[in-house]
Order: sequence, then structure tokens, then C-alpha cells
Amino acid sequence: MSSRIEQIIGEIEEYVDSCKFQPLSTTKIVVNKEEIEELLRELRLKTPDEIKRYQKIINNKDAILEDAQSKADALIADAQAKAQELVTQHEIMQKAYAQANDTINAANKQAQEILDSATQDANSIRLSAITYTDDMMANIGSVLNTTLEDAGAKYKSFIDALQSCLEVVNHNRQELAPQTAQAAAITGSYHDDSDKDDDALLDDLGEN
Repeated sequence: MSSRIEQIIGEIEEYVDSCKFQPLSTTKIVVNKEEIEELLRELRLKTPDEIKRYQKIINNKDAILEDAQSKADALIADAQAKAQELVTQHEIMQKAYAQANDTINAANKQAQEILDSATQDANSIRLSAITYTDDMMANIGSVLNTTLEDAGAKYKSFIDALQSCLEVVNHNRQELAPQTAQAAAITGSYHDDSDKDDDALLDDLGEN
């Protein structure tokens, strides 16, 4: 059964896959800011609880070792009690001590095997929890990095579009420059001829 944080990561991945590509692009997508922020907000809220849960699993290592040590101690104590019983019950003390030593050695060996097995299990659980937590953080980092790259690409595309429009306007003005200069020259010539006609008319009126 997957955790809620895994479900959220899956939802983010599905959402990113469902987003439309930006015009003329096969890598950049258009993201709904409110939807992605809602998913990231829930992810931030769930992450501490998820980490605490796996921290609890890691802490169980001590409980496993304590339980194994308790069982080993009880086993050794029982062996020692049996050894003592053998010593007191048997008439031949040497045989009793030999049996007692064998029993204690077997108990010590079994106890060590229990401790070794418990230590291996606890380390395996701890390693699995740490690995899972690291993978989870890596997925979160990947999603956040993708979101940041998409946001940066969106603003860069807007600036590039404005720059392109400016270049088109400047190019069009350069193409119109000869025609603009010609129109200005014609307009200036018209004003000069009009002034000459006005001066001639004033001279005629003065002579009359």
C-alpha cells in the first residue's frame, strides 16, 4: 500500500504529462500555477510526517537488538542453571563440568547467532528506510526543478517575443527610410514654390 506522499508524486507526474506543450516547442509545457502549487503545498505538508514514519522504523533497530539481547541473556542464564544442576546432580564432577561447559558453549553460540541475525535484520531495515527516503527526496527535487525550469522558460519566451517584435519594427522603419526622405523632400519643395508665388502677388499689388 503506497503512502500519500507517493500518491502526490504520482499525481504531479501525471499532471506534468497531461500539460500541453508551448507553441513551437516539444519540451516546454504550460503549467497551471494554482494546480501545481496546490500539489506542492500538500507535498510539503505530508513530507515531515512521512520522514517521521521512516525515522520510527530506523529507531526500531534498537528495540530489535534489545529484544535479541534479552533472549540471549535468558538463554545463557537457563544454560548456566542447567549446568549448575548437572554439577550438583552428577556424582562424577568432571563429567558434570564437561557437560556444563558444552551446554554453555552451545548457548553462547546460539545467542551470538541470534544477535548477529537481529543486527543484520535491523541494519537491513534501516538501510531500506534511508534508501526509500532518499529516493523520495530525489523525486521531489526533480519535480521542483522541472517546475522552476518551466517558469523560467515561460518568462524567457515572453522576453524573446518582445525582442522579435522590436526587431521587426526597426527593420520596417529601415525599409521605409528612403520613401520617408523622398516624401519630406517633396513636401519641402512644395512649400518653397508656394512662398515664391505669394511674393510675386505682393509685388503686383504694390505696383498697382
